[in-house]
Amino acid sequence: MRYLLIPTYNEEANLPGLAEDLRPYLASPDTWLVISDDGSSDRTRAVVPDLFPGERVVVLGDGTNHGPGHAFATGFQWILERAKDEDIVVTMEADRTSDIRILPDMLAIADLGYDLVLASVYAQGGGFQRTTFIRKFLSATANFIFRFVFDLKVSTLSSFYRVYRVRSLRKAAERWPSLIQESGFICMLELLIKLIRVDARVIEVPMVLASNKRIGRSRMKLMRTTLEYFRFLYRFRSRHA
Repeated sequence: MRYLLIPTYNEEANLPGLAEDLRPYLASPDTWLVISDDGSSDRTRAVVPDLFPGERVVVLGDGTNHGPGHAFATGFQWILERAKDEDIVVTMEADRTSDIRILPDMLAIADLGYDLVLASVYAQGGGFQRTTFIRKFLSATANFIFRFVFDLKVSTLSSFYRVYRVRSLRKAAERWPSLIQESGFICMLELLIKLIRVDARVIEVPMVLASNKRIGRSRMKLMRTTLEYFRFLYRFRSRHA
């Protein structure tokens, strides 16, 4: 079974395009779509049934804006309660910046025995279609620092676009009280570190971030997320040293 886990927050304008991108995958009877909504104030939840018809579509969330970490934690919990160890979970951005064209390659690589396949803008061949110098600089600097501190051998640490094997997620969930504790965008780094610490087999594939497809602005606040990185550094090392 394959689960597509997508967090949403005010993505009404982006969902029609996302539905077209995912149509070939959702046609499979072995695929679930799990929308984990983080308290959208627009019609995100209301348009899902029309855009994504079918029995294997679920919308989660309590109507409150907690942050993407909470949305992911809610989605992963729902999936882990139902999935088998050999099932896979695909996570991606709802705003279509995840390049759907590389998903077949990511799935094929996961089938070779990897527990986590990362789409990386920093891998050779990856990059950004459109972004500011300061955003690229701060992202690259934070990645360098955390790769050094945690001895990580991957180049992209916080991308949403990933393919997970359920068995590895379950191992991490059994080792820590919560699979994800962080509420902000830093949750992806937290989960990556936990999976590496349970010996997950990790590999990266290059991706060009398709920011030109996004309708509206990125939900990531640059300075707030940068501060989250360094608060996380202190908290995580204190908890899990």
